[in-house]
Amino acid sequence: MILEISAAIALAGITSSGVLWFRQRNMQRRYAQEIQALHALHAEKLRQNNLDRNRLLDALSDAFLIVDADHRVRFVNAAARDLFNQRELIDRSIEESLLDPRLLQGLLHSIKTGEHVQSRLVLSQQTSPRGDLENRGTNAWHVDAAPLPNPESLRPLTRVLIRDVTTEHQLDQVRKDFVANASHELRTPLAIINGYLENLLEDEILKDTAMAHRFLTIMRKHADRVSRIIEDMLVISRLESGEASALNIEPFRFRSCIDDVLERLESLITNQSATIKINMANPDLILEGDRFYWTQVLFNLIENALKQNPLGKLTVEIGCNVVGNHVCIDVADNGVGIPSADLAHIFRRFYRVEKHHSQQEIKGTGLGLSIVKRAVEAHHGKISVTSKPGIETKFSIAIPHALTS
Repeated sequence: MILEISAAIALAGITSSGVLWFRQRNMQRRYAQEIQALHALHAEKLRQNNLDRNRLLDALSDAFLIVDADHRVRFVNAAARDLFNQRELIDRSIEESLLDPRLLQGLLHSIKTGEHVQSRLVLSQQTSPRGDLENRGTNAWHVDAAPLPNPESLRPLTRVLIRDVTTEHQLDQVRKDFVANASHELRTPLAIINGYLENLLEDEILKDTAMAHRFLTIMRKHADRVSRIIEDMLVISRLESGEASALNIEPFRFRSCIDDVLERLESLITNQSATIKINMANPDLILEGDRFYWTQVLFNLIENALKQNPLGKLTVEIGCNVVGNHVCIDVADNGVGIPSADLAHIFRRFYRVEKHHSQQEIKGTGLGLSIVKRAVEAHHGKISVTSKPGIETKFSIAIPHALTS
């Protein structure tokens, strides 16, 4: 009996131990599964966070890179990949990636000192980070490098932002050139006027009525030139300052605009015995636009043709017709033409094609064709020019079809 009881107790102990072991094994299995699930959840959250970070950084229009203390690239966004023409940058040294030492200078200083460094660089076309994709000539870049916040246990990282500021740089250059050229163009006629004024202050000159009249006539011509330069500069300023977006758009009869311009130029046309031809399939064509600027466009193009061809009989043809979805306006002449080397530059401010005219003539302002181009573009149009010297020089304008008859 005692043996049976002992056996029963032993069996119960064994059974209890087995149950406990089985329960412990199940708990360990569940715990491992929970740990595995937590790891998977953490990995998924980390993956999602990385995706969100990458999407955010890829949305930047500026190139963004992360560099470690060994100068190795650890991350690049989409803009950086585009900038470097999809070259493989990850794990490469920053020296291999950026190539030009001027781009590297601020970044290397930031890595070494931990300081926030910003620099602005102007590079030649050959040294642009865009490589063979660069076709803008001189290009400008803003480089911004700073250390990233990092726990002491992790290796330090530095982020670098590379922004293309070529457009702003070119606009700054245009403004500087504009001021320099305007100052020069105004200085010349003012110096001539002052010179003749000094002569007129002498009693002998004033007594010579014919001489005084000649001096005053020359002064008047140069004063008119100063006035015209200032007027043209104001027109360009309005077109480029945002006022062009608030054009006074209204319907007007385009033929009447042509007639107004020809009336203003009547004396010049008559003196040169020039012939004007108007070719319009529909003389009652109505144009939706700012009449003031279209008058400027026609006046400058026709006056330019007349002034560039003071000798010999000149024929100027003005055409306006609807072609498909565009209105096409042409001003052509059979004069001396424009050399091919000058064609690419004639819409620049103060650019003149030298024709070796008489030294007695007063030069134009050099702003007329710049006004034409900007006025056409303000109406969402395009202008082009072709020239066969002595045969035909034609300015062709195409604007979206916004006409009603």
